Amino acid sequence: MSEVSLSRILSYWADRDPDKPVLTHEGRTLSRAQLEASSNRLARAYRQLGVKEGDYVTIALPNGVEFVAAVFATWKLGATPQPVSHRLPDGERSQIVELAKPSLVVGIAPEQNPGTACVAPGYRPDAALSDAPLAEVTAKNWKAMTSGGSTGRPKLIVSKTPATTDPLEVDFVLAPELVTLVPGPLYHNGPFSLGMMALHKGHHLIITSRFDAAETLELIDRHEVRVLYLVPTMMQRMWRLPAGQRAGYDVDSLRLVWHMAAPCPAWLKEAFIEWFGGDVLMELYGGTEAQGFTTISGTEWLNHRGSVGKPQAGFRMKVVDDAGNSLPNGEIGEVFMLPDAGQGATYYYIGASAKAAAGGWESLGDLGYLDAEGYLYLTDRRSDMILSGGANIYPAEVEAAIDLHPGVRSSAVIGLPDEDMGNLVHAIVDVPDQGLETEALLAHLNQHLVRYKIPRTFEFVSEPLRDDAGKVRRQALREQRL
Repeated sequence: MSEVSLSRILSYWADRDPDKPVLTHEGRTLSRAQLEASSNRLARAYRQLGVKEGDYVTIALPNGVEFVAAVFATWKLGATPQPVSHRLPDGERSQIVELAKPSLVVGIAPEQNPGTACVAPGYRPDAALSDAPLAEVTAKNWKAMTSGGSTGRPKLIVSKTPATTDPLEVDFVLAPELVTLVPGPLYHNGPFSLGMMALHKGHHLIITSRFDAAETLELIDRHEVRVLYLVPTMMQRMWRLPAGQRAGYDVDSLRLVWHMAAPCPAWLKEAFIEWFGGDVLMELYGGTEAQGFTTISGTEWLNHRGSVGKPQAGFRMKVVDDAGNSLPNGEIGEVFMLPDAGQGATYYYIGASAKAAAGGWESLGDLGYLDAEGYLYLTDRRSDMILSGGANIYPAEVEAAIDLHPGVRSSAVIGLPDEDMGNLVHAIVDVPDQGLETEALLAHLNQHLVRYKIPRTFEFVSEPLRDDAGKVRRQALREQRL
């Protein structure tokens, strides 16, 4: 099969079976023909508002039919969708708009972004506009995602992949015409990429407004979901449901479950391998920049506990010390990646410059090591490492131990300044029912961590510390407490 422009991919599948369901959100389901027609009309409205081939369209909408229609309307004009959180404060969103210089911002009232064409949430195009197919035109870049990065200032990560796809090719183990559930926020790269790729493959995509553990299981059962997107935070919330409640849902339809975006504790990984099956559970490690990635199945993981897998074809990885020297297997250093096609082959930044080592190798800031078989093991992020009393302490390791306690929903570990030690390890612990005592948590941690890694201070909160994409902003948490 040859490549099909994303401006025509909905019509490709609608021509084959117009009445087949393509998108479900909160009980509302659209057929292929309905999404094709509505996004055609929306594209014409966007064109009247000034969107042209090669433009960016900033999409600040919550998960829903409106979000997906906006993305496809953008592709139908040869423009690039640039999703952002609909919850962004005006100042942060304005910084992104200034960088992207979009011809249209979707999801914002015009008075909130003067000088740029805007349409508010709930916008409906003129019903007199045609919903017939538009002329084929292909965007040079299929997506432009947003990242705050280590600096805290936003940047755009623009994919160099054109807006085309082979609808029948199996990408990331995604076969055509399945049922996929993505319960994560679509403005994040993982949910956006998997959700849109599913639609490109003719899937029936199910999305939710926000993640709910019981609702996710109910949707799997009701729709006989084949493909599921998760992050470890979601997995933990699902596993914390009462065992009887979990067992009440049928998950046997699942054939592929991708988890990514954050480290997964070993105990949680084992639980899901047993629950879903080792050949069903798949992990992916990589960045939005796509300089390289690894994958590993649950079955593989059982023989390489703690690994995130091997580098995939087309990419190389190495682990180096602070001087840039490659380290032998088993030694921890910074992980660097390089596409076989060379630095910058997969993306470019707007608002930042890539930090590359000699030869164009780039790092996401992760620390880890390779084993003799080429499997990668991550230990933490360089920017999050805490130096306390001359010892390097990796927050992810401490958080994994804290999260093992049955009363804990999530945790974040940061370093706070101390005149004597340099930094003291401080744990922020999310305990929904506020029933956990410090002494009980200390007794638990003494069984899992060496003494110097155990937090000196604890802070108990009742709100989640990771978002639905599994991200925790340790730098922001630290700055708030300073």
